[in-house]
Amino acid sequence: MKTIQYNKLIRDRIPEILKSKGKEAITEVLAPQDYLDRLHEKLDEELEEYHETCSIDELVDLVEVIYGILDYRCVTKEEFEEIRWLKKEKRGSFEKRLLLKGVIEPDSE
Repeated sequence: MKTIQYNKLIRDRIPEILKSKGKEAITEVLAPQDYLDRLHEKLDEELEEYHETCSIDELVDLVEVIYGILDYRCVTKEEFEEIRWLKKEKRGSFEKRLLLKGVIEPDSE
């Protein structure tokens, strides 16, 4: 028997999935701050994977990690969407595909 070390945050059903394949997951429940730290690591990991593959599946994983962070911070998805909408109303979105190449500022005298 061999043990492969991972030491990374996993989705809740992974131990059950591994068991169905005849494997055993060694897990621990993280303390709150450790959990947040691992969520931040996972966010970086999933973003890197998205950059490598441009896969919609990786975007789904990113959103799931974001939902985990929101839950940790006691922000509902509805509250998050309201904040997102307000920011969109105030600053716009990215629909026009604008690239800011520079800003011309008037001379001050």
